[in-house]
Amino acid sequence: MSGGAASAPKPLPSSGPKSLREMPHPLATSSSEEMGPALTPSPDLLLPRSIADKDLSLPNGTPVDTSSPASSSSLLNRLQLDDDLDVETRDLFVTVDDPKKHVCTMETYITYRVTTKTTRAEFDLPEYSVRRRYQDFDWLRNKLEESQPTHLIPDLNAYKKQGMALLSKMGESVKYVTGGYKLRSRPLEFAAIGDYLDTFSLKLGTIDRIAQRIIKEQLEYLVELREYGPVYSTWGGLEVELSEPLEGVSACIGNCCTALEELSEDMTEDFLPVLREYILYAESMKNVLKKRDQVQAEYEAKLEAVALKREDRPKVPTDVEKCQDRVECFNADLKADMERWQNNKRQDFRQLLMGMADKNIQYYEKCLTAWESIIPLLQDKPETK
Repeated sequence: MSGGAASAPKPLPSSGPKSLREMPHPLATSSSEEMGPALTPSPDLLLPRSIADKDLSLPNGTPVDTSSPASSSSLLNRLQLDDDLDVETRDLFVTVDDPKKHVCTMETYITYRVTTKTTRAEFDLPEYSVRRRYQDFDWLRNKLEESQPTHLIPDLNAYKKQGMALLSKMGESVKYVTGGYKLRSRPLEFAAIGDYLDTFSLKLGTIDRIAQRIIKEQLEYLVELREYGPVYSTWGGLEVELSEPLEGVSACIGNCCTALEELSEDMTEDFLPVLREYILYAESMKNVLKKRDQVQAEYEAKLEAVALKREDRPKVPTDVEKCQDRVECFNADLKADMERWQNNKRQDFRQLLMGMADKNIQYYEKCLTAWESIIPLLQDKPETK
């Protein structure tokens, strides 16, 4: 900035969220019993997150049941609460689970149960349970994006996209993403974040493709096993002396089929969705970086316009100071969101990989137990007549 009379900009700690009470929901007047009673939102309500596999309690000692009756692969039902989160976030727990299909005359749709447990004074009751549709979550996301433009708000619409179409976007370089804004340069720390997100997305995309091939091969192997086992049963029916051991082999192969089917199902419903949802998170973070670059470009353009006036002691216009404040706000919020996201990611992938290891161990133990169970049967010598 040219000249020395520029006053220091007033720091803005955040983007100043608007209360969700001021955002009327388009379906708030719906009287449908399926949607449940209206939930009074907290002014700082965040996107729903599930807190799994932890013994948690509210500040007043009330235990929080985090178990889900439905088996869900969504990351919303896998995310855990950070151990080092601010105390202010520990008095509000929101879980999303129990998807149900509704068939009506005009449409078919799915609703999800949203359970809120809290000790906050803004809520009239300590616990709420309502059912909401996808469009309700989409409405909330849009409102959060409007009121919190400097924060990471995951893209719900991306869940409906085809995986490969989405993964094809992962290779976009930072130069391509920011090319339209004509930045002088992206700060090194944010350039490093952009490079990391590109690499992270590509790695997850590669793991996703290989995992899909593994699942495909497992399913093909499962088909062969299901044809393989009955052959021994048929053979045993033709030879009475060998019927017992042959039936044992057939049953053993059947048990292995069941174990493999469970392993494939776990990978399809638990492992792959988490990978894909983290790819979507990375894309959302890239979008926030893109918005930050746009604000920085706007700030640089305003600075250049002021410098072109060639005044000895030009006074920095208020709009330039506000733009600088926006840049600083974006930088602070983005770094905080990135740190929080990294902490969550480490927890989630530790849990995910431990779960995958455990499922594979269980699979091989079941197969080992099945084969070991028929060894005594095969070792028995038939009685000679």
